[in-house]
Amino acid sequence: MLTERYDAKKDPMWSEPVVDVQEKRTRHLTDGRDIPFWFVHGSFRGTPVKFTFCYPLKEAYEGRFYQYLSPFPGPDEEMVSYSTTGVDDKIGFCLTHGAYFIETNLGSPARFGNSPDPDMTPKSSAAAAEFSREKACEIYGYKHRPYGYVYGGSGGGYRTIGCIENTNAFDGAIPYVIGSPYAIPNCQTTRAYAERVLRHNLKRVADCYDAGGSGHPEDFLTGEEQAALQEATLFGYPRPSWFASAGGDDGALPVLLPGIKQRDPAYFTDFWEKPGYEGTNPEESARRDRIHFDTKVRSVFLPGESGSEEQKAETRNGVNDAWRKMLADNALAAEPYMTVDSLPDQKDPYYGGTILTFTSGNAKGKKLHIQKVEDGRLYFSDWIGMDPIADTLGLVSAGDMLTLDNSDYIAVQYYHRHQVPTPDYHAWDQFRDADHKPVYPQRPALLGPLFTSGGTGCSQTGRVACKIIIVAGLMDEQAYPWQADWYRRKVASVRGGNDADYLRLWYFDNAFHGDVTDMGSALRVAGYIGGLRQGLLDLAAWVEKGIAPVPSTNYTLNGGCVSTGATAEERGGIQPVASLTADGSKCVHIHAGDTVQFSITGAVPAGTGSFTSLEWSFENEETFTPGSWTLSENGEKGVSAATHTYSRPGTYFATARFTAERHGDKAALYTQVRNLDRVRVVVE
Repeated sequence: MLTERYDAKKDPMWSEPVVDVQEKRTRHLTDGRDIPFWFVHGSFRGTPVKFTFCYPLKEAYEGRFYQYLSPFPGPDEEMVSYSTTGVDDKIGFCLTHGAYFIETNLGSPARFGNSPDPDMTPKSSAAAAEFSREKACEIYGYKHRPYGYVYGGSGGGYRTIGCIENTNAFDGAIPYVIGSPYAIPNCQTTRAYAERVLRHNLKRVADCYDAGGSGHPEDFLTGEEQAALQEATLFGYPRPSWFASAGGDDGALPVLLPGIKQRDPAYFTDFWEKPGYEGTNPEESARRDRIHFDTKVRSVFLPGESGSEEQKAETRNGVNDAWRKMLADNALAAEPYMTVDSLPDQKDPYYGGTILTFTSGNAKGKKLHIQKVEDGRLYFSDWIGMDPIADTLGLVSAGDMLTLDNSDYIAVQYYHRHQVPTPDYHAWDQFRDADHKPVYPQRPALLGPLFTSGGTGCSQTGRVACKIIIVAGLMDEQAYPWQADWYRRKVASVRGGNDADYLRLWYFDNAFHGDVTDMGSALRVAGYIGGLRQGLLDLAAWVEKGIAPVPSTNYTLNGGCVSTGATAEERGGIQPVASLTADGSKCVHIHAGDTVQFSITGAVPAGTGSFTSLEWSFENEETFTPGSWTLSENGEKGVSAATHTYSRPGTYFATARFTAERHGDKAALYTQVRNLDRVRVVVE
């Protein structure tokens, strides 16, 4: 654990950098430009740390670098961003904005895992930054100190904070979609708990919170379901994000469960045996949904292998998919499955997190995770700690005995109730009594800080000596939005209550956790990527020229719920805001053959640019039709109208998607800041 601000230049560990590739290359951008640059690859002798530097040519260089930190490092992570394209192209952004790009493998020797040295992230990142400065002097032919900015999201956000709190290598940072020290595993457990209890009504809940919905799910939920929904909401799960949970995907919880069990094994028996824990309450759904069932194999279907044996390059380093590297890949031509003599006789069996353990035969002791049960068939998926699916099923014979058990997975869904931290974490207020004491039994240790500091080697102290812009999504389904506010307040506490001179917090509406432009939900998700890129430019202007960015987003907190104003003036930040109506309403009922009049009015927060595009989708199609704004003189306000005739009955969500850019440049590839709005059209 670093105890003072680290200076990599004084550490002999980094005294022997080795460059194995230094050559001129060309970056092909999707807007047709070809950008020449200097590619440098190397390592530090005697360490597992490898790095990639991408320098623009001298005439395009403005004296800075941007260094990206992945959520989860890997042995070849320094090359992962090299394959990105389009708006997601981190290297292209740097080369076209006067900066060089840095990425390292953070010293990780494994495909998914941290270095044994808990301080490796800040130390290796600082070392790469300092050596890159030496190379910059060599490449550009003059002595200077390039400004340096580090950024990363989710787990990379933790690492970014670790760098700026503990080293002197960086002048500014953008940690984005960040968690608090207690994010893991509590955000994942609250989500999984609510998804289990609400599993039969998730789609109705999502529809209720969608455009034109009633906003009152209590009208159809049972008392237990209402309580589960309220718990998740107060803990920070954004109401508009429930559509993402309709499929029951519990995110990274399967990866975290083994670590929880390793650190607190007694919890998984206490939960089912000790008073005060939900597993001992006969009225609690945990008892109803628990499976512990013995049966035997009837048949096994195991398809052949598919595809090439050649190892594919790892490309998962985004905030939503990097953790999936922890799971093994089984390249099979079709889904393997098994049939058994009998299945649990519950009226409504819950198979989430169910582990199949063979208790006899050649596969005795081996474990598989049940992905789903359909038509009496058990299908499997990769889970951390499980045995290889194909190899295991190849050992199984009819008549082999097995046990199905989801006890641990149900128990872990309540873990956040037994992990109540200090009072500044308001998401846990619902689990405190009138005297601010926890209402549930508490575990001997709070695991959050152990998880979140494991990769960075430090806790979040707020002790920063550089400028920071935090980017957060108001629909973040993984790192709940309140956690960005928590870190803002932590920085302010160190600075005597003043964070404005050091920090900005920009919330982005209709933005999930993921840091790619294509989130697979174009009609619902606008994302924050353009705002993140603009933030990197604003950060440089703040540091290098003293041009302060626009103020933080205006927002309020209720427990873990983050709320912002409805208009650009009320909300602030840098994202445009607009309101769409259909025949003057958010929900309109018409007959087939009727025509609907759509109207949209919007504004760009003052000082953040002007509108550059407007697109329409009328019948749930994700291929948008270009539209146009009637803009104010400075382009900060816009109005538009459109009509559409609906010929077939059904429920449609008409969507207007719009962007703004700091200089009103429609051709700017990386800095279009997007938002959207929706209305419901019911055609009878």
